[in-house]
Amino acid sequence: MDSQEDKLRAQLQGTGVSVTRSGDNIMLEKLPYPRHLRDVPMIAGCHHETMDGKGYPKRLTTDEMPLTARMMAIADIFEALTASDRPYKKAKPLSEAIRIMGFMNKDSHIDPDLFRLFLSSGVYLDYAREYLDPEQIDAVDISEYL
Repeated sequence: MDSQEDKLRAQLQGTGVSVTRSGDNIMLEKLPYPRHLRDVPMIAGCHHETMDGKGYPKRLTTDEMPLTARMMAIADIFEALTASDRPYKKAKPLSEAIRIMGFMNKDSHIDPDLFRLFLSSGVYLDYAREYLDPEQIDAVDISEYL
């Protein structure tokens, strides 16, 4: 056990919260989820993992990650790139968000099959039309990513 984990365990002693060696999301796991939402801690805890095993917190590879977490990663990245309510960055236009995600796909950060489905199904465009500012919605040639 390392000193950081010892310190965290000491701080949490008597609170009913436990520390796991696996790096699971401690706070989310303690919430009382209804049965249909019981996988929320696992999905949230894995959505920063990458397909090549270089993500965090557990450095999982594609085969070790649940499909739902890989889906969440794509949705989270797309929303973060296009969100207009972030005080620390400007919202990206649709074409730039897809281009960035294309690089992330090439670099094994996101699931390539799910990224192609995200594009070919038109989900990205449906989301854009519903939630993005009209000036963000520009022409995107998805053919190079399919």
